[in-house]
Amino acid sequence: MNLLLDTHVLLWALADDPALSAAARAAITDGRNVVFVSAATAWEIAIKQALGKLRAPTDSYLQELQRHRFTPLDITTEHALAVERLPPLHADPFDRLLVAQAQIEKLTLVTHDKRIRDYAVATIKA
Repeated sequence: MNLLLDTHVLLWALADDPALSAAARAAITDGRNVVFVSAATAWEIAIKQALGKLRAPTDSYLQELQRHRFTPLDITTEHALAVERLPPLHADPFDRLLVAQAQIEKLTLVTHDKRIRDYAVATIKA
C-alpha cells in the first residue's frame, strides 16, 4: 500500500506520539508500504513555525524523513490544478492539496481530520 501522511500524522509519527492510532502506526511502520510526505507538509510546517504556532525541528526535517524511510512527494502542476475540482468540503489549502495528491497518485491518506475523510479518497484514520 502507498500512504500519504497528513501533517499532524507526520508530526505524531516522528514524535512517537500515542495520539497516533494503532492502525495508522501499523500501516506506517509496515515495511511493505511506501510512506510519502508531501512538500505541502514541509511548507505548512515552515509557515506555522514562522507564525509561532508550531515548534518542530525543520533543520533536520529531511534527515528525519530519511531516517524513517519516508519518501518526499513533490507538488506538480497537475496536483495544484486538481484542487479546483474538489468539492468545497474543507477550507484548508494544505489539506485540499493533500487530497488532490492522494487522488492523482492513488495514495491512501493517513489523517485524523474527519473533513478530509469526507472526500472521495482512500484513508486510514489516525
